[in-house]
Amino acid sequence: MDKRPQHRPHRIYPEAKRIILSPEVNVCPNCGQKLKPRQNWHSRKTIQTLNGPLFVAGKSGECQNPTCSHKGKRYYASRVWLYSLPQSSYGLDVLAFIGWQHEHEHRQLLEIQRELNRRGVEVNERNVGKLYRQFLALLGASQETTLEKLKKTVQEFGGVIWAVDALQPEGNSGLLYVLYEVLSSQPVAALQRGHVDERELVEWLEPYRKLELSVLATLSDGENTIIRALKTCWPQAPHQRCQVHFLNNLVDDLQDNDDELRQRMRQDIGGLPQVPQTTPVDPDFSP
Repeated sequence: MDKRPQHRPHRIYPEAKRIILSPEVNVCPNCGQKLKPRQNWHSRKTIQTLNGPLFVAGKSGECQNPTCSHKGKRYYASRVWLYSLPQSSYGLDVLAFIGWQHEHEHRQLLEIQRELNRRGVEVNERNVGKLYRQFLALLGASQETTLEKLKKTVQEFGGVIWAVDALQPEGNSGLLYVLYEVLSSQPVAALQRGHVDERELVEWLEPYRKLELSVLATLSDGENTIIRALKTCWPQAPHQRCQVHFLNNLVDDLQDNDDELRQRMRQDIGGLPQVPQTTPVDPDFSP
């Protein structure tokens, strides 16, 4: 029987920079006795960052005071999570790069993947989609900060503009719906489903409809389900189709014609004789 290929490629970076981290505390918080370093690393992995691969490992210490109520308690180097998320082999800077490129530069996941590859980060389009969802999850953990930013947007612009975009980061794995505020370029929430109807989208948007924020308008692509859900949640706000999506749809048709035109011009011009190479004559030269 042929051996099945591994689901995740085994990558080796022998020249990766090594970072070994110790626990943030070196004495037991309960008894004050110095912790005994443990030989084994509690965490170790090689991660890809925008500045090259890193080998990051975390040490731990253990309280061995027999009279301590927390004898045997282990304390870990939590700073390892400042470099990457648990079970992830990509740095947090890669997540931030993906989020920024998609939210602010409006680049597609395939474009982001190619740019990361150009920078030396080995990743495919499917994993770019996963990392983008992790980016959104990190943002979701800071709802209070997000709300403060939205309130500042209302003060500055007089209201917010809600937009919903639907992505398909992993082929047939379903759609990823993203709610973001346009004026501040702030992602707010995400929903992944195989298929949703208007009712499900309205339920998802309900907590944000209840926010005491003035809504100037709503924005989306041409998907009727999204448009109806936005109009149900904010019936008084005018709705507009996203110009980026609209122009991209125009480009799709023009691209085919442009490719055909370039091919015909290449065939026609390719049959012309080459321009003869002549030596330029110096006007000041007289034979």
